[in-house]
Amino acid sequence: MIVGSWLLLGISVAVVGYAYAGYPLLLWLIRAVRSRQKHRPQCHEWPKITISIPVYNEEASIRGALEGIVGLDYPADRRQVLVISDASVDRTDDIVREFADRGVELIRQSRRLGKTAAENAARERIRGDIVVNTDASIRVARDALKPLVATFSDPTVGVASGRDVSVARVGDDANLAESGYVGYEMWVRDLETEVDGIVGASGCFYASRRDVHMQYLPDSLSRDFAAPLIAREQGLRSVAVRDAVCYVPRAASLHREYRRKVRTMARGLETLFFKRRLLNPFRHGLFAWMLVSHKLVRWLVPWALLVGALGVAILALTETWARALLAASLLAGTLPLLGWFWPGRKVPRLLAVSAYVLLGTVAAVHAWINLLRGRSSPIWEPTRGEGPEASLPEPNRGERSAQLPQR
Repeated sequence: MIVGSWLLLGISVAVVGYAYAGYPLLLWLIRAVRSRQKHRPQCHEWPKITISIPVYNEEASIRGALEGIVGLDYPADRRQVLVISDASVDRTDDIVREFADRGVELIRQSRRLGKTAAENAARERIRGDIVVNTDASIRVARDALKPLVATFSDPTVGVASGRDVSVARVGDDANLAESGYVGYEMWVRDLETEVDGIVGASGCFYASRRDVHMQYLPDSLSRDFAAPLIAREQGLRSVAVRDAVCYVPRAASLHREYRRKVRTMARGLETLFFKRRLLNPFRHGLFAWMLVSHKLVRWLVPWALLVGALGVAILALTETWARALLAASLLAGTLPLLGWFWPGRKVPRLLAVSAYVLLGTVAAVHAWINLLRGRSSPIWEPTRGEGPEASLPEPNRGERSAQLPQR
């Protein structure tokens, strides 16, 4: 029993350590050995693009979002803006129609079917060679679009992902850990880009070649995750673009963030199962290892923690240190609960961080259970901060000297 308990604890530590430290370290070492030559994208003529924005009940943010989109630094005659309303029941559609004379087109779904279904329905209206996907709840930096699109001057690139910057109201400590996690995720994607390509794009702001985007996906799958997988099947890489910045609002509450994480992870798991042949290392080599490490192993972390907790509990029957560790863990577990049920919005930092960590762990288990029970989640709720117009920064980060020529 003692040996088995130590084995359970060792497995837990190994899985968690590899997911968040070992994998990035190996990427860093591979990057150092391979030293892929960097080059600046060159674009002699800006391609025609379609900016796709699926929306549902976004009357509070859609006007600001469209003002930012039509004001992006990109030739207006090379740009199509397509808003797909997933049967919104507020004033979203009316506000979108106000932008018709500025080149914004509206497609309305007759009934609510979810984000991926809306994107599938809009495919016949897409005219661009590059499809840029974004959300109404985020803000794209004014100079972010050109670097994203210019990446496709490299014929080996099939998907380009923007750089998320998590933002909230000034002085707001709620969901503080989310900002740190987003920064960590962007760092890992930068490493993956330099090694062999990212395995998942940012759903807030990413672009795909037309042939990648036009592939039909079942409604319950996640297109931002599937896009790099489709690109890989077509022999193309997917990359993260540091200069393509978008500002993403943190969820207004931990409860909303929990629901979003369950939904996102369940869709991600289902997407990975749908594209499971890419997990074969004999056919897809380095990419298969990266896909397993970044996605599957990380989604197994909550189960590894439960296995480790079981090992410690068994050792606590005979070992004093294990009893102390178990008691400390139970005590520490009260911090997330305090953060979860803390009255009002102003959650102390320590409670906010601990609650966010517990939230992600429990949400992952919940997502696995939903998947195993066959409960798909095609309907999505856009990420909404509290008062998005007040919490998000202006999209213009300041003018910089253009790296690429304008048509």
